[in-house]
Amino acid sequence: MNTPVHQRKGSVLGTVKAVLWGFLGVRRNADYQNDVARLNPIHLIVVGIVMALVFVLSLILIVNWVVG
Repeated sequence: MNTPVHQRKGSVLGTVKAVLWGFLGVRRNADYQNDVARLNPIHLIVVGIVMALVFVLSLILIVNWVVG
């Protein structure tokens, strides 16, 4: 019962939450399976890249603030 990728409906908040849980590396299997069935993989990739960039840029800003 696989849903085609273009027909998956997932909220932006749900995608962000799934990516944040992925960054932490802690997730219940039932929640993971629910995300796999519900969320669009393209959206997950885009949100993951954006959040990784925000994380790296915030670390750079914090280091520059502490050192400078």
